[in-house]
Amino acid sequence: MCVWAFTNPESRSALATSRATLAGSAYCSAVPRTDVRRSLPNGLTIARFVAIPVFVWLYLAAGDGAAWGAGIFFAAAALTDQLDGYLARRWHVESRFGKVADPLADRLMIGTAAVLMLATGRIPILAAAVILARDVALVLGYRVLSPGGYELEVTSLGKTATWVLYASLGLVLVTAKGTTWPIVLLWIGVALSLGAGMQYGLRAWRQTRGREGTLDPRSNLSDD
Repeated sequence: MCVWAFTNPESRSALATSRATLAGSAYCSAVPRTDVRRSLPNGLTIARFVAIPVFVWLYLAAGDGAAWGAGIFFAAAALTDQLDGYLARRWHVESRFGKVADPLADRLMIGTAAVLMLATGRIPILAAAVILARDVALVLGYRVLSPGGYELEVTSLGKTATWVLYASLGLVLVTAKGTTWPIVLLWIGVALSLGAGMQYGLRAWRQTRGREGTLDPRSNLSDD
């Protein structure tokens, strides 16, 4: 049977066609998978931006009681924060967009939650002010330094601060107003956030100083 297949011209033509079809099918199935791997982490990040107004609506709809809907939604946003970074690293599809948009989405989600809970008396004004001031400083600092080539790299301390803030604010959402222990956790997150902000500032200062140090002061002089 195998001999006939390789000696019969029509069979050889059919075999070649079959192989070409299989190769084409494999190629077509591989391309979408690659595209999905490249787009999924950034898609999860974009979803967190889109989720912010939905979170606001869920929180306001809950009234003065425990906002379980908003709390679950907030927790889901925190999980996507972990998932998009994990997938990008696992699939080796890290992008400049992701490095900037991922922490920005976190800052906006956490900042929005802080403003809402401050307005409804759920968290102390000082804690909310520190969170917002630190985030504004980071965003403005990056806007100033990025044209000079500064790359925003999230540190382990920064990630830990984000996790603790997500957890503490989420717990404030689903507990009765005035419950103490979620506020204690919130203050821990605020302290970690301040430490991370100082770490980012020091890193930016060192990088800027290092770049200035590499400039040749004689570069503008003539060769005469």
